[in-house]
Amino acid sequence: MTKLFTDGLSFALPLLIMAVGAIYSEKSGVTNLAIEGFQGFGAFIGALAAVLIMRHVSDSSQVPIYVAMLFAALGGGVYACLHALLSVNFKANQVISGVVVNILAVAMTTFFTSAANTALTGTASNKFILGVSNRYTIPVISGVPWIGGLFQKMYPFEWIIIVLVIFFWYLMYRTRFGMRLRACGENPQALDAAGGNVVRTRWIAVIISGALSGIGGICFAYSIMANYSPSIYMGYGYLAIAAMIFGNWSIPSTVLVCLVFGMAKAGGQQLCIAMKLSSNYTDIFNMLPYVLTMLLLIFFSKRNHPPQASGQVWDKSRR
Repeated sequence: MTKLFTDGLSFALPLLIMAVGAIYSEKSGVTNLAIEGFQGFGAFIGALAAVLIMRHVSDSSQVPIYVAMLFAALGGGVYACLHALLSVNFKANQVISGVVVNILAVAMTTFFTSAANTALTGTASNKFILGVSNRYTIPVISGVPWIGGLFQKMYPFEWIIIVLVIFFWYLMYRTRFGMRLRACGENPQALDAAGGNVVRTRWIAVIISGALSGIGGICFAYSIMANYSPSIYMGYGYLAIAAMIFGNWSIPSTVLVCLVFGMAKAGGQQLCIAMKLSSNYTDIFNMLPYVLTMLLLIFFSKRNHPPQASGQVWDKSRR
């Protein structure tokens, strides 16, 4: 059971921070299918920074991880500017813009990863070897029955993500900026009439979306894969979007959905081990979150209520 909790959280929390980023974008009125691209490009920048730092610190140092998270946020935020420019300023179709941003991110990171490795090592490898982050157990509370398993063998980035989710929940629901952000996605004309800046609000929301997605991507690289490569694009961005939709564009509800997805993935792996199946069957059990997504889509899609202005091009002349 403890293994189920620890592995489930290590998958659910990076997924959650990406879903929170998607919520910010869509709450501002910008449909965002580019989470996958933000995740991959942000993770690439973070991984490159980590590789450069690792050349100057000891192998046991955890500094590269925190540097990677910082640069992944910066890389994801900067790359998100492309989606904001296309969707907000050029008024392009937001769905098409998101798809294009995703495709471009795969092509760019594949090329630049090989180019960077050629320059650094002389080998045109398409991956950065990062290793796996250390895990920590919280004393005392980890021994509490039932909930203690949630505090055993946790990656340090999990606590960072928890703090970030709480902060961005507070920012959205308890601040003036958050009120304007939500108004921007429901009735941008009303926000504009009240003196708010719709364009600036949407830009900030999309950049936040990119930064949080980059953090999620580098966390996946340090936990599940132990390296960065184009395989970081494994549908996790779309799974985060699904979590946002099933969470009805609400951060607290999305937390629960991501936990369900995380436990489903970890449960599938544990089931494979319990049945003593070969590793060839692991991919089949890893499909559980996606199967669960389809089932949830069948039963809950009619109850979802996206922001009314989500996907609508902002036109100041409209009333």
